[in-house]
Amino acid sequence: MSQTIASLSRKIGTAGDLQSVVRTMKAVAASSIGQFESAVLALDDYHRAVQLGLVACLREMASPLVPAPAPRRENGPIAAVVFGSDLGLVGQFNDVMASFVVTTLADLPAQKTVWTVGERIRSRLRQTDLGLDKSFMLPGSIGAITALVGQILVALETLREQGAINQVYVFHNSPHAGAIYRPVCQRLLPLDQVWRRQLTAMAWPTQNLPEVMGGGAASLRAFVREYLFVSLFRACAESLASENASRLAAMQRAEKNIDELLEALRRSFHRLRQSGIDEELFDLVSGFEVQPRGRNILNNCSGPTEK
Repeated sequence: MSQTIASLSRKIGTAGDLQSVVRTMKAVAASSIGQFESAVLALDDYHRAVQLGLVACLREMASPLVPAPAPRRENGPIAAVVFGSDLGLVGQFNDVMASFVVTTLADLPAQKTVWTVGERIRSRLRQTDLGLDKSFMLPGSIGAITALVGQILVALETLREQGAINQVYVFHNSPHAGAIYRPVCQRLLPLDQVWRRQLTAMAWPTQNLPEVMGGGAASLRAFVREYLFVSLFRACAESLASENASRLAAMQRAEKNIDELLEALRRSFHRLRQSGIDEELFDLVSGFEVQPRGRNILNNCSGPTEK
């Protein structure tokens, strides 16, 4: 009996320690969500400014006085940049993304290669038929996203100049109300005619017509670089916010399960301890009654016997 009580006591202590760890991870995830969501919101105005700059450049280059750029081949090898997680305890975060990547790329007939950001998503995609190439470490803070985006852009530009890739798709989980997150896909390159038409259809926010300084082609290249940078930065920030939201939900479920487990263990512990105390009392009373002196004491305590 004592061994069973001791075992339950150890289990209660272990569950309590695990509960403290879960609460700490829950607090860290909640704090990280706010930071990454704030970064995404801060990018909105800058992203809007970059889009307007592209609109001004494209409209000026559409003028009859400016020669149109040579058309680029819009089909060809595909590089897919997939954002996942490096750490676990995120529920179905990486599984959902891996299934979405496989389904989406299956509809594209071109040759495909996959670049992963995060070891967990890479391990999931190893189980598929997709060819994996480059791997990047997921940044742990907002300040480290810039360096990651720079590495990806340099690698993409190098392969595009060599003709090894022509299309670039970005996959990531994005925060979504009611479902924590949802997987999304963005075609980053090439910047085709559909993309240009969508941009030039945007209304200019003022009555003053924009003027591009320094030449339309040079400014367009600069804005395109910023557009690619902002798009990848935003994808990474949204993925990190979704990852921490998924981890927060997982920690909330774990905390609830631990609370229920602790309650059950404590009930069992108290029941066994009370049962042990009762058995010891019964043994004590039984042993006391066996002794003659004990019987006399009990008889005297019971009062005089009526005749």
